Amino acid sequence: MAAYNKERVLILTPMAKFHQGYWDNLLSLTYPRSLIELGFIFPRTQEGDEALKSLEKQVKKIQNPKNKVEERFAKVVILRQEHESLKSQNEKDRHAFKVQKERRSQMATARNSLLFTTIGPYTSWVLWLDSDIVETPPTLIQDLASHDKPVIAANCFQRYMDDKNAPAIRPYDFNNWIESDEGLRIASTLGDDDIIVEGYSEIATYRPLMGHFYDENGDPKTEMPLDGVGGTCLMVKADVHRDGAMFPNFPFYHLIETEGFAKMAKRLGYDVFGLPNYLVYHYNE
Repeated sequence: MAAYNKERVLILTPMAKFHQGYWDNLLSLTYPRSLIELGFIFPRTQEGDEALKSLEKQVKKIQNPKNKVEERFAKVVILRQEHESLKSQNEKDRHAFKVQKERRSQMATARNSLLFTTIGPYTSWVLWLDSDIVETPPTLIQDLASHDKPVIAANCFQRYMDDKNAPAIRPYDFNNWIESDEGLRIASTLGDDDIIVEGYSEIATYRPLMGHFYDENGDPKTEMPLDGVGGTCLMVKADVHRDGAMFPNFPFYHLIETEGFAKMAKRLGYDVFGLPNYLVYHYNE
């Protein structure tokens, strides 16, 4: 229906590393490219410079004027961050508990810069897609848009080899959650500038996490209401952003970045949902 209505989709990706799997997956999406605009933002680091060069090569190939119009994206915008980023983008370093407030504040600023620079008057949807997402259904955009929700998140998993060296999957993004009594209690004890970050043993909130609700035999269209979201694969109606829902780079009700965005969207009166049985896959380092 979104493609039939010629709804324009803006896919936004903060990118510190370039994964060929991300780009190949992006090209496999079946939504008409003439209705897709792309936006990227890179940190001013050596890794960021390398990632930018790799992306530019791929963009030049696909946006070549010699290609048919339907093979090219409607628009591609590439930005550089004006602020500093964490020096190490290794999975272990960037997910360490002690750096989360700094890291997520920087990420929020980058997301807002990217959003405010690229969103246009005809943008219908904004799809936040992390640069580590290397596998999604080809119908990702149509599938998420078909729910017609203000904010909806896919369930981000990761493929790996288990102890028996057999292929397996596990939940990856734990920022998609439902608020708990313990989460509210902890928040009530914190200082104004303190934040709660989900998925860490240092703070046990006992929030129900969408990653734990996956049912391999369940309906991929099953929805669940959420209070916090991650940014790995998040579809947002453009009007939600236009109404002022952004990514707080400061503690907002003790939340920050994508989880703070969900809180802000809800404070503005928008419902937030997740799809526990609809999987996308994160790169495994």
